[in-house]
Amino acid sequence: MRRRTGRAAEQAAGALDARLPVMEGGRAVMRKAFPDHWSFLLGELALYSFVLLLLTGVYLTFFFKPAMAELVYQGSYAPLRGLRMTEAYASTLDISFEVRGGLLIRQIHHWAALLFVSAIGVHLLRIFFTGAFRRPREVNWAIGVTLFLLALLEGFAGYSLPDDLLSGTGLRTAEGIVLSIPVVGSYLQMFLFGGQFPGQAIVPRLYTTHILLVPGLLLALITVHLILVVYLKHTQWAIPGRTNRNAVGQPMFPHFTAKSTGLMLTVFGVLAALAALAQINPIWVYGPYRPDQASTDAQPDWYVGFLEGAIRLMPGAETRLWGHTVAWNPFLPAVVLPGVLFAVLYAYPFFERWVTGDRREHHLCDRPRNRPVRTGLGVASVAWYAVLLAAGGQDVIAYTMHLSVNTLALLFRVLFFVLPVAAFWVTKRTCLALQAHERELLEEGEETGFVRQSVQGGFAQGRRALPAERRHVALARDIPTPVHDTTGRGGRLRSALSTWYYGDRVELPATPDQRPIASVTAEPGPPDEETGG
Repeated sequence: MRRRTGRAAEQAAGALDARLPVMEGGRAVMRKAFPDHWSFLLGELALYSFVLLLLTGVYLTFFFKPAMAELVYQGSYAPLRGLRMTEAYASTLDISFEVRGGLLIRQIHHWAALLFVSAIGVHLLRIFFTGAFRRPREVNWAIGVTLFLLALLEGFAGYSLPDDLLSGTGLRTAEGIVLSIPVVGSYLQMFLFGGQFPGQAIVPRLYTTHILLVPGLLLALITVHLILVVYLKHTQWAIPGRTNRNAVGQPMFPHFTAKSTGLMLTVFGVLAALAALAQINPIWVYGPYRPDQASTDAQPDWYVGFLEGAIRLMPGAETRLWGHTVAWNPFLPAVVLPGVLFAVLYAYPFFERWVTGDRREHHLCDRPRNRPVRTGLGVASVAWYAVLLAAGGQDVIAYTMHLSVNTLALLFRVLFFVLPVAAFWVTKRTCLALQAHERELLEEGEETGFVRQSVQGGFAQGRRALPAERRHVALARDIPTPVHDTTGRGGRLRSALSTWYYGDRVELPATPDQRPIASVTAEPGPPDEETGG
């Protein structure tokens, strides 16, 4: 019986391979080398949380009713019986209290959404700080930024579906943002909401966007992203045996497959435990949305909290031009600011390539300390985001700490401009200090902790040479030299920016080790070598 089953499987595989390149393609995929450093698992966290979102989302669609028609609630949650509410809110209550396992699935879905957005964000930071966005991965960087943007939209759409008082307050804020767009704002508002706020169309349209449009785009872009990762090969840290010309890692099967499967099951288990033990988004506490009410201490999810903070910090101002009123708050903080932010993210790889003039392929990760300006800009952006996120909860902070809201608003306005600059300066100086420390270690060795006394009675601390691997890591760096271009204003601007980017550096001592290091960072030539470790 077992032999017949084995022969049948072999015949089926042979028949399939004769018609489709299954075995040939399968062997290539199985030999694919994947990185074994923990930082490369951040993208997998996003992938597996997205898988969990799809699974739980399908379950929730069986019970959720995306309708804004009103009814009188007669369900099992006694405190809300007899209240008028929309079918969307009532069906969410039914999922939470009457559908078997509904509340658990709802909370898994919400926690997975938070993990999905945060994993993409941290993954983008890892790519930025290590320079993994450079040629030939500029397109994959743009895809990653698009995925982050779509994840924000998907999260906001799902967050708004229950039509509770908290999500309704967020929709009211979104309506004000849309209305602030000059000339076309009122038309967009009527199109989205199907009439005056709250209208009858916004929840059904958000539902279609949430379960069909954005997930389809996410699934397509994730597929393209993974194909490009396999085709372009992964970046890697410059340790002995890994160069700009090869790709070293664990083979997909069985090593990487087993590790990745374990990570997936861990993500599923942790999110399930979190959903079972940590309450999130208790809509029954907030109550149904009413346009004449606003939820106190209303705070959006963290990924759109920076927009809330920007709106709160922007002073009220408006200008009337040609019969149109431009309300600068919320137009500047909620429309222009995120637009500029994502435009900078899309353009940054090409901007840095223009500044450096470097068009080579890069497969080795930069150590953040070796790119102090880029690292400083990244930390400054994180500090800027933290200020806006904290400002989005200024009322809660003021109430908890018994402070004046106006005083906090003034403080956050100052920090909005001061903290990113301070974070950039401190980060840049720290990176240069770390470079200087490495030069000292290369020249003098590391301290042993022992003190020697000479024959003459003097004392000297004991030092030993750095291990070969640490010397290799310190020396394997490829920092561009500043570009000197004086042809026109554009050339002079490029020269000034290039000097600002790469003028401050700590040169490493000339050692015999540096000669073989040049081959480590050399541009790859065909064919690339791929090694499964």
